Amino acid sequence: MRPVKKKRHSRPPYVTKLYFDIGPNQLPIIYRKEYNVHFVGLEKLHPFDASKWGHIFQYLKDALLIDENTVIKPNEASLDDLLLVHTVRYLKSLKWSWNVAMIAEIPPLAFIPNCMVQASYLKPMRFQTGGSILAGKLALERGWAINIGGGFHHCSKDRGGGFCPYADITLLIQFLFQHEQRRVKLAMIVDLDAHQGNGHEHDFTDHQNVYILDIYNGGIYPRDKKAKRGIRRGVPLPHLTEDREYLHQVETNLEKALSEFHPDIMVYNAGTDILDGDRLGLLAISPQGIIRRDELVFMKAHERRVPIVMLTSGGYLKQTARIIADSILNLFDKGLISGPTGK
Repeated sequence: MRPVKKKRHSRPPYVTKLYFDIGPNQLPIIYRKEYNVHFVGLEKLHPFDASKWGHIFQYLKDALLIDENTVIKPNEASLDDLLLVHTVRYLKSLKWSWNVAMIAEIPPLAFIPNCMVQASYLKPMRFQTGGSILAGKLALERGWAINIGGGFHHCSKDRGGGFCPYADITLLIQFLFQHEQRRVKLAMIVDLDAHQGNGHEHDFTDHQNVYILDIYNGGIYPRDKKAKRGIRRGVPLPHLTEDREYLHQVETNLEKALSEFHPDIMVYNAGTDILDGDRLGLLAISPQGIIRRDELVFMKAHERRVPIVMLTSGGYLKQTARIIADSILNLFDKGLISGPTGK
């Protein structure tokens, strides 16, 4: 009598929890309080406002645009989610505090137990990454989405840096390519942070289905020559470029980019470190210039009916939260983003 073979229980197929439906009374503005970094005061050693995202939400809440019920609360990106892009080796490297300290540019983190680093820094970044990925889906459904966070454009699949531990831009696009194959075949990244977006540029070098427009200060970090191969239209700017020249470059080059390439989705990395006085961006754009820049980008996408995702990215002065909120309110006032479908 032959022994009965035991059935092997295969692992169930992976299903992401990052994509979910939202109600008609909700706006595709994504945020949760876990975005903010609180680490026994160490965050004060960093030039970044570690509560920037919470401040943006509060300003929008005070203006009655969104509230706790209408804002979208994303889920945390899981290991399986991150592995769509990131290498196992890179994710394992984040289990060592000194590696995270170099990425976050907070040297004292090297001496903190990794469990605390995970909970206080990397977990908020995973929630923001989840928010960016969800924003891609919601933009297809509503025409636009804004993640009050994300924009970690210095991180690639196998290397973090410049405060960026996860490659949320690459993940956002690859999720769409995988889960929305019929609707998204071509993607455009419009990176207007003051710094070159070397992370996603490394990831999408030689990918003809991703077009990268990057307008940045050419004299500051990261000066990544190899990553420039991934840029289809690059505009390095000199220090202290002001509104008139900057807005001319944005409008002219975005118009040319959209004439050369017809995307199914636009990912807009809307860094505010271009603000005059930001010592890391070293440009000289006024608050009104930032608001006009965002309006231009949304207007170009709206004219061509291209769904757009906005990520808030860099911005290292305390007043940037107010400027971002004012810009989002301006987009609403101009009809470039709309209210809940249930209204």
